[in-house]
Amino acid sequence: MAPPPLLRLDGVALTFGGTPLLSGVELNVLPGDRIALVGRNGSGKSTLLKIAAGQVEPDRGEVFLKPGTTLRYLAQEPDFGDFATVGDYVADGLGPADDHYRVTFLIESLGLAEEISPANLSGGEARRAALAKALAPEPDVVLLDEPTNHLDLPTIEWLEDEIRSMKSALVVISHDRRFLETVTRATVWLDRGGVKRIDEGFGAFEGWRDKVLEEEERDLQKLDRKIVREEHWLRYGVTARRTRNMRRLGELHAMRQQRRDARRAVGQVSMQAGETRESGKLVIEAEGICKAYDGRVLVKEFSTRIARGDRVGLVGPNGAGKTTLLKMLIGELAPDAGRIRLGTNLDLAFLDQKRAALKDDVGVAEALTDGRGDQVMVNGEPRHVAGYLKDFLFQPEQIRTPVGQLSGGERARLLLAKTLATPANLLVLDEPTNDLDMETLDLLEELIAGYPGTVLLVSHDRDFLDRTVTGVISPSGDGVWLEYAGGYSDMVAQRRETAATTRKPQRPAQTSKPDKGSGSSGSAAGAASKGAGAAKLSYKQKFALEALPKTIAELESQIGEAEAEMADPALFSKRPERFKQLAKAIEEKRAALARAEDEWLELEMLKAEIEG
Repeated sequence: MAPPPLLRLDGVALTFGGTPLLSGVELNVLPGDRIALVGRNGSGKSTLLKIAAGQVEPDRGEVFLKPGTTLRYLAQEPDFGDFATVGDYVADGLGPADDHYRVTFLIESLGLAEEISPANLSGGEARRAALAKALAPEPDVVLLDEPTNHLDLPTIEWLEDEIRSMKSALVVISHDRRFLETVTRATVWLDRGGVKRIDEGFGAFEGWRDKVLEEEERDLQKLDRKIVREEHWLRYGVTARRTRNMRRLGELHAMRQQRRDARRAVGQVSMQAGETRESGKLVIEAEGICKAYDGRVLVKEFSTRIARGDRVGLVGPNGAGKTTLLKMLIGELAPDAGRIRLGTNLDLAFLDQKRAALKDDVGVAEALTDGRGDQVMVNGEPRHVAGYLKDFLFQPEQIRTPVGQLSGGERARLLLAKTLATPANLLVLDEPTNDLDMETLDLLEELIAGYPGTVLLVSHDRDFLDRTVTGVISPSGDGVWLEYAGGYSDMVAQRRETAATTRKPQRPAQTSKPDKGSGSSGSAAGAASKGAGAAKLSYKQKFALEALPKTIAELESQIGEAEAEMADPALFSKRPERFKQLAKAIEEKRAALARAEDEWLELEMLKAEIEG
């Protein structure tokens, strides 16, 4: 018998203006649940979490929290109130029986300092502080709204390890596919005001969603045909003329009403980049460029050649110098040494992660056109702002809405619309995935993959990098940056191969440093975030660094064996249960392989930074 839910939403409904945002939503969160809450931007995901957290009152329905249950909520925009220090802010989340050590542990693991004022935190630091507050009491239920926004890869991987080690039930909203695949075991799809649930992690969601939509479309087509047949009967049927069968007439009215009430899936974003003249074959050439701030070397003697059509991703911990290197490459920042050569006929469009191009007090249309009328030029042709914004799922009544009143997803789509309308052959995207739903991310990935110009992007989204870039630039410590062919996973594999051929026989001196509640990559995340925090690898980290290559090889072998067995064309028809078992096992082992590769990479980066 299943245990009673810790949190239950029963018949929750909420309407803002016209169409109901939520209508009769049911959601049960049981002990140990790990639920991905997914849906389009504007579907009400964040609102549903706020209702569950008691911050928004529904129009009707019940929210039940089991007595004695502790619940913590991470909002997209943390509120630091009047807290003097980060330590005070995080400790405010503790209950009377909670261990204050958790505050110190989480703050240190996340690369922060207790005595810092929250007012002085950057976007990424503010996100880490809010995470520490939500996780500090080890609550029975934790609700996380876009927890990976503004986090670097080491911190995301630390968060994955921390969630796996916790007993808390989890409901999480995130655009990061790999993160969701790693931490979730059930998926709730919020779509057109209602929810559907599948008791499998996010890895199974997209195929299931597509199947559900196909079935809905088939049902609507059947209903349309049935209505046509009944209308034909009503007009021409002999029985209808003689006896006026009121039962069938009533059924026809009911079917018409059902068809009117049917709400189709939310429209897709239509996305295309403004094109201009073709750039020269050489886009960017850097020779021995260097940059340092306050005595710290961020970039040391880096050289590269970027040609027309290349799609290059920059990855690394926060503070490693990604944005600094990016700005040097595009000529916005002069290097301390070395030289940058830009190619001919370059037209640049730049999407800034801080969204400085958007001002809160101007309307959506004015932000798009910079106040230059009600038309925007797209690929040399004028388009009315209302029509162009509709391609990005903005309604006509929203074009005068102040930018400050938009949701995070709407602001992200508006900035994309503004950037993509700019005629360019060099597209520079700094954290473009923040706040975008997965359907919009899919379209952005397709646009980048088919973009005829050159793309430079900074991202911590591993899946997005794998799907878009042809090369990766990543730090290896002490200001040294290295280039790798392929996406993020290719970089991990290449680093593993390089380390295997150059590994030294001697082992570094052992130290023991307890890191309660986190894996080795968690310690790596904390040290990486601090720059050169630790002097040595801990014993646990060294053991993991030596054991992980063997684990990775075993997982790859197991995946290969399972795939070979699934290749038998008769397996599905003769042994469907075995086929399902193998498919599930392959999905789990691929997720485990990705985690192991990412953990190994971060430990190698940390080791290189310490030894450098």
